[in-house]
Amino acid sequence: MLLFLLLLLMSCTSQASHFFGTLITYYPTDVRSDGAVTVVLRSKLNFRSCNDYTHATWQCHRGNCGSQTSAVAGTVDSESTGQFCQTEVVYTRQVSTNAPFQLWLNSGNWISGIVNRIVSWRALIRVELRNRSDTGQANRSPQTTILPVVRVPSNCPRQLNLLTFDPDGDEVKCRYGDASEDECNPCTPPSVLNLSSSCTLSFGPTGSGNQGPYAVQLVMEDFPRQSITLTQTDGTKENRTTDTSISKIPVQFVLQVDPVVPSCTDGLYLPRFLPPTPDHGVQLYVLVNQTLEIRIQAEANMSTISELLFSGPHNMAENRSGPGEYTLTWSPSPSEAGQSHPVCFLVQAVLNSTKYHSDLRCIIMTVGGTPITTTTLAPTTVSSTTTLAPTTVSSTTTLAPTTVFSTATETVTNSTTRPITAVTSAPAGTQNFIVALHLKISSSSPLTEDNIEDTFLQQLKDELVRQGLPSSTTLRLLRITEP
Repeated sequence: MLLFLLLLLMSCTSQASHFFGTLITYYPTDVRSDGAVTVVLRSKLNFRSCNDYTHATWQCHRGNCGSQTSAVAGTVDSESTGQFCQTEVVYTRQVSTNAPFQLWLNSGNWISGIVNRIVSWRALIRVELRNRSDTGQANRSPQTTILPVVRVPSNCPRQLNLLTFDPDGDEVKCRYGDASEDECNPCTPPSVLNLSSSCTLSFGPTGSGNQGPYAVQLVMEDFPRQSITLTQTDGTKENRTTDTSISKIPVQFVLQVDPVVPSCTDGLYLPRFLPPTPDHGVQLYVLVNQTLEIRIQAEANMSTISELLFSGPHNMAENRSGPGEYTLTWSPSPSEAGQSHPVCFLVQAVLNSTKYHSDLRCIIMTVGGTPITTTTLAPTTVSSTTTLAPTTVSSTTTLAPTTVFSTATETVTNSTTRPITAVTSAPAGTQNFIVALHLKISSSSPLTEDNIEDTFLQQLKDELVRQGLPSSTTLRLLRITEP
């Protein structure tokens, strides 16, 4: 009888209701000539306690998953009242070929009381490492993250915009998980949410009977923007069209629908962000072994801001400098050069025992190479052999990658020469930086605005991307000066 009770106790402990969701992304870091690939997977595991992540292990589900060579874990952030703790575990796996494989998380229970009746947790990632015909490299997964719990008042319309960054420039789409694909078990979506393929979750006002926690079980996929071919080590090829996903990652968290709030206006009960908080979707640059600072400020006039909640790399640090004023700092290591890392954050306020959340904001941090001296950005004219040093745009944004033009003037016999001015800038929706390039180009054939647009600007962008700027960098011709 004693043995039976002990076994029963162990069984109950392993099935404890303490799961708040998970996500996992991957980066191939080394592709050898013999076809072996080293891949780094970063998993966020969300539990009630910071030590509970040991209950969850990503196991091989399908394909040649290779072997795990190392794992490093660290706490990302925990809620001050002990509601949840997020841990990041960084796994390194060695696989003998670049064939795709799947890992899954498949044990234990979500927190109790889930309104959409999800009990057991299950999540799945499809790792695609075959060589892409468009980039000449192994595929990389979309990069995103999420907090374990996001709160919304039941009487307020809210939108939750997930971060959708893809290092290969693919289109990123979201859908709810599919039980037939082993992506969750079961996969019942929250009735209070509408999901768009662009990864926006919309919440509309709902009745008090719908209050409580919901398990949100999403799948994020990357789609090529043109048809591509994936090539395996053994020479096998497979096509991917714009309608066929390449890889997929799980994005799972808890949506907490709270009682009504007296006012849905941001800045009263629900905190609102103030400058210099970065805008959602901003891409920031940082050099290896240098420190990126992200300043965040928020206000709430009818409630009291209690803390910043964030999800990012486990070695990111937080500092509070005043009421509603926070700074996140992070220094990438040499092994992270060329990678991009997501950060999401929100501010929590309290009134009596009621908690209120601000909107969710997410940014992406892209790591450059060796650090060099920084200068303050101003609209800049660059000569044909100028090096663009890492440039600080504001207190929250650092442009790290170094851009070097070996020459911007090509002299050709019997050529025509025309000065032009071009601008490179961040994509729409990000915190802008602009560099003006005043260049003189020469050609053996007549130079027109059309052939400069079609040929020269594309070659210039290709060089900028090769030197480290993101592929989403845009170039625009401002004017051509007649000779």
